[in-house]
Amino acid sequence: MMTRHFWVLLHRYTGLAMAGFLIIVGLTGSLLAFNSELEHAITPQLYAVDNGGARLAAAALIARAEALVPTAEVNYLSLGDAESVLASMSPRIDAATGKAYELGFDQLILNPYTGQELGRRTWGAISEGMINLMPFVYKLHFNLALGEVGMWALGITALVWTLDCFVGFYLTLPARRKKQKVGVALRTESLMVRNATPTFWQRWQPAWLIKWRGSKYRINFDLHRAGGLWLWIMLLIFAWSSVSMNLWDTVYTKTTQLVFDFHAPWTDLPKLDKPLEQPAIGWPQALNIAEALMAKTAAEQGFSVEQPIAIWLNREQGVYVYNVRSSRDIQDKQGNTRIFFDANTGAQRLQLLPSGQYNGNTITSWLIALHMANVFGMPYRIFVCVLGLAIIMLSVTGVIIWLRKRRAARLSTRI
Repeated sequence: MMTRHFWVLLHRYTGLAMAGFLIIVGLTGSLLAFNSELEHAITPQLYAVDNGGARLAAAALIARAEALVPTAEVNYLSLGDAESVLASMSPRIDAATGKAYELGFDQLILNPYTGQELGRRTWGAISEGMINLMPFVYKLHFNLALGEVGMWALGITALVWTLDCFVGFYLTLPARRKKQKVGVALRTESLMVRNATPTFWQRWQPAWLIKWRGSKYRINFDLHRAGGLWLWIMLLIFAWSSVSMNLWDTVYTKTTQLVFDFHAPWTDLPKLDKPLEQPAIGWPQALNIAEALMAKTAAEQGFSVEQPIAIWLNREQGVYVYNVRSSRDIQDKQGNTRIFFDANTGAQRLQLLPSGQYNGNTITSWLIALHMANVFGMPYRIFVCVLGLAIIMLSVTGVIIWLRKRRAARLSTRI
């Protein structure tokens, strides 16, 4: 039988293993709650003045990007920002050498009103300086800036964190009282004692409180226990939503599909034998097809399209993906109403709505929006920023508790 002591040790050492990772994601998450504002402040040169004029058409912006860099082609165009357009680009193949051209960047930023170049960068490369500070913070938060290895490391951490949330909650509960054998002669006295015995809620109450007048160790312990208890629901949401972001096509998808109806590109669209190099449908035609298919989907599903967000070519699955903000979106900014259509034939392959279509997708939309501080306006963004700092506090106080226990154990062995 697993005793309470076993769960204490499990919580202590899993927490110790996660502490460094959680400190990093807590700090970076606090910054990312205000990512847009920080990006504007740090790199104002990447944003044009929104003068309320007409934006260039998406096809014109793609043509402009490829004209500026003839050795590259656009794979992704972001349209959701009023002050800039981001074009993700990859090198073309040099016919003379058979090798890809060297670009020195992967993201081109354009003025959405004039098509003028505002900047270029290799997204997340901190070696390029302040122009990549916030993208680098994002990479740290998502994968420790270590690519797939970091993504798996944080994904496993998120899964352990999710399970540890339940262990931590259990440990805040008052321990069971041992049953006492009472003789017949003491039955009356036993009833009196029982009436004076604190209830479960009275015994649990100290776990919710911080004894500020206690010792430094007691304050540290109370901060860890009470802080984790008051924030428990949000910690669980952020832990599990982290699983959805890092282990999306494995643990999260399989777990969600056990309980809910959940669909995603990686579940419904097979990969091609080899990535599509040159689609039969070019960008101008793809944009026309995308708008027509989205309008048809909106009419059939009963929602309205509010704003285009992005369009990109998924070469591994051979589809164009068109993303808009619609009346089905729950988040404050951007949107995640998507259609997928064949890049060679134009036939629609999949449609995914953020709410009202599949219950698993609706839940996932809420998890992502809550994690990214993209609902409930500024008050919630401030809360998420503070929550990131609270995660750091819980990690640090947990390490201090471990150090104190370790020191006490060493002293006892010497004696």
